[in-house]
Amino acid sequence: MKIALYLRLALSGIRKNKKLYFPYLLTCIGMVMMSHILQSLSYSPALMMMRGGAQMGFILSLGKVVVAVFAGLFLLYTNSFLIRRRNKEFGLYNVLGMDKRALSWVIFWENIIVAVLGLGVGMLLGMGLYKLAELALLNIIHGTVDYSFVISAQSVKFTLVVFLPIFALLMLKSIWQVRRAKPLELLKSEHAGEKPPKANYLLGLAGVVILAGAYYLSVSSTNAMTAFTWFFVAVIMVILATYLLMISGSVALCRLLQKNKKYYYQKQHFVSVSSMAYRMKRNGAGLASICILATMVLVMISSTSSLYIGMEDSIKTRYPRDSGLAVSMEKLEFMDEAHVSQVRQQFEELFREKNVEPENVEQYRYATIAGVLTGNEINPDASGASLSTLDYSILRQIIFIPVADYNAIKGTDLTLEPGQAMVGCLRCSYEDSSFRLGEVELEIVGQLPEHMDTGESVASVVPSMTLVVSDLSELEPLDSQADYKGRKMLQTRYYYGCDFDLPDEEIIELHNQQKQVIMQVEFLGENGYGWIDECPAQERSDFYITFGGLFFIGIMLSGVFIAAAALIIYYKQISEGYEDQSRFAIMRKVGMTRFDIKKSINSQVLTVFFAPLLMAGVHLAFAFPMVWQLLQMFNLRNLKLVIAANVGAFLVFCLFYVVIYKFTAGAYYAIVSGDEKK
Repeated sequence: MKIALYLRLALSGIRKNKKLYFPYLLTCIGMVMMSHILQSLSYSPALMMMRGGAQMGFILSLGKVVVAVFAGLFLLYTNSFLIRRRNKEFGLYNVLGMDKRALSWVIFWENIIVAVLGLGVGMLLGMGLYKLAELALLNIIHGTVDYSFVISAQSVKFTLVVFLPIFALLMLKSIWQVRRAKPLELLKSEHAGEKPPKANYLLGLAGVVILAGAYYLSVSSTNAMTAFTWFFVAVIMVILATYLLMISGSVALCRLLQKNKKYYYQKQHFVSVSSMAYRMKRNGAGLASICILATMVLVMISSTSSLYIGMEDSIKTRYPRDSGLAVSMEKLEFMDEAHVSQVRQQFEELFREKNVEPENVEQYRYATIAGVLTGNEINPDASGASLSTLDYSILRQIIFIPVADYNAIKGTDLTLEPGQAMVGCLRCSYEDSSFRLGEVELEIVGQLPEHMDTGESVASVVPSMTLVVSDLSELEPLDSQADYKGRKMLQTRYYYGCDFDLPDEEIIELHNQQKQVIMQVEFLGENGYGWIDECPAQERSDFYITFGGLFFIGIMLSGVFIAAAALIIYYKQISEGYEDQSRFAIMRKVGMTRFDIKKSINSQVLTVFFAPLLMAGVHLAFAFPMVWQLLQMFNLRNLKLVIAANVGAFLVFCLFYVVIYKFTAGAYYAIVSGDEKK
């Protein structure tokens, strides 16, 4: 009998508070659905059969972990809005004779209803929309569409394992809050205003300093490794500074507005500013959360869309020719024309046999070595170097190219004497007049008129220096040196690349045949051989898997974060609407019209609630240098595209923000004006 009563009271409570419960329930359903879809996609048979499917599964697994963690934190956060609004109702039940144990049973059944609906409807929608999400993903990564429908028991298990503890924690939290409160506190909790807050300028100054430090880390990033090392530190600093500034800064703003008599003593400003000033500690935290979510969406969607749209540019940068092979030479003495020509002849004979005419042929010899740069000297054996994760900026990849080969490729007529070199840098700079590597010392006589990127240097995240020398024989003292693990430090290679006017399938077949004919070169067979092969037609699917997968995850997570920001704004408007209802009722009695109420609400919107959007835009602008460095790790060099993606993402998000706020402001107005539908 009691169970039926508690269940009836729980259903009645949810129905009477549908303005609060309906968005909350939709959020639970959405989080469950998103988690279920990502889990199902990570084990999709259609993806697993693709080349790079395991890599795609790993990217999706990261996405589902992010959604699961965020769902737990966000549902705990939004649940506090529900409890705060329901406290008056629970206090009334308590005064009328319902003890804390009975109240706990009502809360228990309310949470059971929400959990059952959230899990049940969420998983059903996840199962129903999973195929649509899979088709969208396969189209993004140019995969083969599979129309078979599979319900994954593993996905159901994962969803239950993640969300059952979350709902249990929400239930325990709600019961604990009600059981520890006194009846009178519950009745008055809705109207319990905060003490007049003081503008804590010390916290505000700390926020400014921390934010300035984070911005400095971003704008001072000069290479990808430094940006990658400091990125997460900068993110934490921005989050902390945003909360400090939003809490202390918003209070200070209200105090300044109140001191401005011409502004404050107007009916459209008086009520909104005075009411905001008394709840800015809580208000500021909510605004900071909105700002952080907005920044996450903007950075995520702008960077992933840049990678996806600029994918062909990245492929062209990484693989400059349709087919490229860097054949390893065991010894530096094999880098002379007599030995190199044997490799070239094998390729040319293959092309004649296949009746294929190579285009844009590019060939050159080069030697490469990596080490730690100290002043003008490279230490290739870093076993004794104190290299921490914060010292990546001193790493260098050095590429030596003979001047004859450079002139042939670039059409220049540079001349160098033995012991001289010209330098060009990728993701770094070098201004010294000399260069030393072990026993080899070179005089730097100038910067290269046109930097020469090799596929190997572009692919590496380590900054690289290209040194054009008179001849590779100058590196002879380095040829026999080994590192502390016994590996040969100086790598010598001959690169041959060209384009073909052929379909991708034929290019891949011809490229693989080039690797086969290398084995017929006698001196390579005697001394061991190897190669670094570059074929965009063969590797394009990996780019689509990686960049397309990141873009898909970016869209999914952006949807989750936008929904979260919308719910925070909605609950802020609803809870503050009920708090301001009595104030506006008094103002109406003394002559405030409905038009005046709308003007006051608009004043509040313009004064405070667009601050998160403005600050998110500032965060995005200052994050750009660091994000740009990180994007270059993926061989993206199209700066105009990245700028356009950032501007476009901000404008589209502004549109979403305005639509969300118009809707929630309407709900706020309906409550404070007395037009709320019961």
